[in-house]
Amino acid sequence: MHPKALLDACAELVKLTLRFEHPSDAVVSRYFRDNRSLGPRERATLAETVYTVLRKKLLFDHLSPSGSGPKERRMAILGFYGPRDFLKSALTDQEKNWLDQCDAINPADLLERHRHNLPEWLVQPLKDQLGAEFWPLVDSLNQPAPLDLRVNTLTDKRPDVQKELKLAGIASQPTPHSPWGLRLDTKPALTKLDAFARGAIEVQDEGSQLLALLLDAKRGEMVVDFCAGAGGKTLAIGASMRNTGRLYAFDTSAHRLDALKPRLARSKLSNVHPAAIAHERDERIKRLAGKIDRVLVDAPCSGLGTLRRNPDLKWRQSPQSVQEMTAKQAAILQSAARLLKPGGRLVYATCSLLPAENEEIALAFSQAHGEFTPLPAAELLSNLKVEGAASLCSGGADGGMFLRLWPHRHRTDGFFAASWVKN
Repeated sequence: MHPKALLDACAELVKLTLRFEHPSDAVVSRYFRDNRSLGPRERATLAETVYTVLRKKLLFDHLSPSGSGPKERRMAILGFYGPRDFLKSALTDQEKNWLDQCDAINPADLLERHRHNLPEWLVQPLKDQLGAEFWPLVDSLNQPAPLDLRVNTLTDKRPDVQKELKLAGIASQPTPHSPWGLRLDTKPALTKLDAFARGAIEVQDEGSQLLALLLDAKRGEMVVDFCAGAGGKTLAIGASMRNTGRLYAFDTSAHRLDALKPRLARSKLSNVHPAAIAHERDERIKRLAGKIDRVLVDAPCSGLGTLRRNPDLKWRQSPQSVQEMTAKQAAILQSAARLLKPGGRLVYATCSLLPAENEEIALAFSQAHGEFTPLPAAELLSNLKVEGAASLCSGGADGGMFLRLWPHRHRTDGFFAASWVKN
């Protein structure tokens, strides 16, 4: 595509995304469906330009008024993903001079808000937790995430899949903590690979894999994935159960569960039973009360741990939406806990960075439910032979009570998990 046409397309997509009417990944996907003639390189340029604009929105809002032309074009120029000489061939002389002036700005001379590009309500909770590590976190959130795969251990071994990918020209490294994961620095067309078609691999962040590992579901057990969504963790749990027992995948969204069906067919799992529920007090839940060995509650949350992949979330969430989320999280956790039989394990998890959705929910549950004993995550993961288990955890007297993953420390999305056993 000609540079001018590609820049125009970027500006159009930036304009659509900045309306914040829908999640950015949905807007980008819809744009690609409506423009099927776009090649892989054009798609990559368009998507990464949009995500760069979302990541650095406050800075670009600050710089763009000094430029000319429609705002979405100025934002697209500032965030353009590609060689500078290619971009400049699409610009007027005035735009080139303006871009050079923007590029020459020393980041150290900028206000804090133009350096961190976070909404003010989110800054202090992160600074309170991280101190000097706040800025390394900011840097990591402003970078694209690597692509992690989970190898389906029911059918394949990780070293074999790694060799298979290498033969296809795709370099990968074993994930440092999950025994199931492979990390790619590139983003190839996975759907064209035999390994994908036969269900040997699924896209899943290493942190998400560790949540499934923490549940430690065994052969022959009755297990519930309470907020299954599209089923990434469900499939990992089913494989760890070696396709035995019974694994219920519950979600209030039938649409999300529909996305599980083709993945489930590829996975070769027959022990998974997806079911849409009306709410956390659904009759299906009541019938299983006291009968379940393990329950994973991957609760609906702000998603702020996924800002590398979904940078629009920081502009679409608010203190009010987080407060509403915490009420829902507490209610879901309480309902899910009723499913456990004595000796059963409960795992509560989010992909949030905020204590309000994480430690505060877990501690309140422990205080209100003496029949559940907290389990130290570091000990559970160490028993599962997870490398560096203690470095993945925080909280409690010895700092190992909760799984607490950070993008800048662990190269995963931000995740939290707490575990209990029912007395």
